[in-house]
Amino acid sequence: MPRHPALAARGTVTSAVIITVLLVTLLTLIHLEAPSAHAKNSAPATTNTGRYGSGTLGPWQAHAKVISSAAHIRHVVATNGVVLFGDSIAVQDGDALGRLLARRAGTTFAEHSWSGEPTSAAVDAMAIWAEQFGLPDRIVMAVGSNDIFDPPAFTAQVDRAMRIAGPHRTVYWVNVQVRRTDEPAAIQLADQRNSEWINLQLAQAQRRYPNLRIVHWAEYLAARPGRLRTDLRDGRHTTVPAGQTARNGLILQEILDH
Repeated sequence: MPRHPALAARGTVTSAVIITVLLVTLLTLIHLEAPSAHAKNSAPATTNTGRYGSGTLGPWQAHAKVISSAAHIRHVVATNGVVLFGDSIAVQDGDALGRLLARRAGTTFAEHSWSGEPTSAAVDAMAIWAEQFGLPDRIVMAVGSNDIFDPPAFTAQVDRAMRIAGPHRTVYWVNVQVRRTDEPAAIQLADQRNSEWINLQLAQAQRRYPNLRIVHWAEYLAARPGRLRTDLRDGRHTTVPAGQTARNGLILQEILDH
């Protein structure tokens, strides 16, 4: 039996309304769910490895530091003792080095050690001390580990330090070994490569400056691979007492030998 024209028209209108409602609902759901779906499918943020693979050096000025008083620095210079410019390893180990030098070499000791600082900042401090207090004949530079983030800048800072020291003072420079065990494998490899790059620049500088002596910390660790575990607690800082004793002993021996 044929449908009444009015009923057919009403059915068409109803179907159109249903389709319209469904489309509006679907579009609304897509709009509401799209951000959530995007968040689930987005890739995780990647680590910033910087230009040389080790990342970048962040702000360090608020980190721990150990800086001798002006009166003590003047005393060390007057008695021709030993001064140290260092980073976080020296913040931890500097006091023990001072005691070792007093006991074994009978010398006074002052330090400017600041966690996280690059070599440029240590050389800045050296320049200030040279101007304000003068410098003794023996200077220990225990910096370079934080230059893995920008290795090409290192040579210029070594040259600056040697110009400040002049030809008649001896500079004992501890080379570096960094392979941060709390970082991904790719960054650890970059750390190692950049450490070797820094050490190569230091070795090249020694050819230019007869009064530059290298304390071979990296070679000491490499001589027995187990030392990377026993003497380093995180791939960069020394363990106490094993690593601290070994590193300070190398510095002392270099000073006694020259």
